[in-house]
Amino acid sequence: MDAIEELALGPCTASQYLRPFRLRYRQNGTPKIWDFMRTHDSVAILIFNTSRQCFVVVKQFRPAVYMCEMERNHPQNFEYKDQESWCPLTDHLPASLGITYELCAGIVDKPELSLEELACKEVLEECGYEVPITNLKKITSYRSGVGVTGSKQTLFYAEVTDEMKAGEGGGQPEEGELIEVIEIPLQDSMNFALDETFPKTMGVIFSFMWFHTNVTPTLLKQ
Repeated sequence: MDAIEELALGPCTASQYLRPFRLRYRQNGTPKIWDFMRTHDSVAILIFNTSRQCFVVVKQFRPAVYMCEMERNHPQNFEYKDQESWCPLTDHLPASLGITYELCAGIVDKPELSLEELACKEVLEECGYEVPITNLKKITSYRSGVGVTGSKQTLFYAEVTDEMKAGEGGGQPEEGELIEVIEIPLQDSMNFALDETFPKTMGVIFSFMWFHTNVTPTLLKQ
C-alpha cells in the first residue's frame, strides 16, 4: 500500500465516475455561475463486531488526499495542470500522507440492486463478512460534498460476529482496490475518532458518535 511511484499528472478528458458541469442561473435577481461535478451516490456501513466488541473500518490510499498534500507542499507540480500531456511529478511525498481510515463504503452503480443489497455486497468484498439484509439498520442519509458534487450517501449499521466471517476482504483487486481491514476496540473508538493523527472521513466520526448515543446505552444494560 505504501509503494507509490512513477507519478504523473495529466488531463481528465473522460471519466466513468466524474462529469464536470458549469451552471448559469439567476438567484434573487443576481446572475451567478457555479462549477460542479456529477458523480454516483454511495452507501456506507458502520460495522460492529459483537464477538470482540470492536468496530471494523477500512484503511486505504486515496490519490485525491495525497495530491492535496502534494499541491500544498509542492505547488510547482501543478503549474502545468492545463497542458494536454502527462507531466511526471517530482519530489514525491511519503505515500502515508494519502492513507485514510474510512467506513466500509461503495458507489451506487448497479441499478438492479437495492441500497441494502449494495451495502451487503460492499461489506463482503471489503471486510469479508457475510451480512444478511435483515441485519442492516439504516441510520440516515445525507448530502456529501455539497459545494462540488451534491451526491447522497446512505449510512447503514450492521452487527457482525466472528462466525459471519466468510473471507479476508480487501476489496476487488481487478478494480484497483487495495484495502486493509482495521479493527477499532469499542473502548478506544472515540479517542480514535477525534485523534487527528489518524486521517479519517467525517463518516467515521459521525457514526462512532451515533453508536455511543444510540447503541452503547443498550450494551451497558446487558
